[in-house]
Amino acid sequence: MMGPINSNWLFQSAMSSLQQSSATNGSGAANSQMSGMAGPGSFMMLLMAAMMENVQQMQTPMQQAPAANNLSFMSPASSSYNPAVANLTMQHKDVATSAADQSDLKFRPVQFLKLDGQLDGKLSGTAVHFIEAGKKYDIDPNLLSAIAVHETGNGSSRAANEKNNIAGMMGKNGLRSYESVADSIYDMARNLRQNYLNQGKESIAQIGAKYAPVGAANDPTGLNNHWTQGVSKFYTQLT
Repeated sequence: MMGPINSNWLFQSAMSSLQQSSATNGSGAANSQMSGMAGPGSFMMLLMAAMMENVQQMQTPMQQAPAANNLSFMSPASSSYNPAVANLTMQHKDVATSAADQSDLKFRPVQFLKLDGQLDGKLSGTAVHFIEAGKKYDIDPNLLSAIAVHETGNGSSRAANEKNNIAGMMGKNGLRSYESVADSIYDMARNLRQNYLNQGKESIAQIGAKYAPVGAANDPTGLNNHWTQGVSKFYTQLT
């Protein structure tokens, strides 16, 4: 099968043929012949214009084909990471960022693969939920992740495995139970936005003083003593 004809080549070949034909008839006849055959309204020029138009129409679909192939090539592979969509069973109300939040802990883009690679146990595969909860409540996803990693021993705690509670959130009867880890992540983010960042807590230390107060009655083993240091360490590792 022959390839597409190049319109520039066609034009140059026609003109070359005209020049060769005119050369055999003498210079005077050549000029007269060229003027008559190659003038703007001549039969030869009209013929060449029609032929070049047809060639361009033939080439158009061929030029568009690579673009379609590129789109196909850029399609995501079926084996690419595709985390399950969170089945949120709770109503997580919207909470806007208030002017009182002067912290440097607002939402920012994170390195997804880095975050996903450091979450283990019950937290495995939840990076997307930390990011989406961070967007919803305008909180750095790395802060949410650092709190969860510290609270659960990176997804290994009993509260995480039995109650899907990854943030130490308390209810009327002690530690709250959630239908999914995603629900727990969104509830933690809502709580931090509403009751901490919007109340002017600007640092992990200030959040920790309220979130895990030293000497609290529900902390008989003194784990709260290490909350600020632990969360800060994981936050630094993730950022």
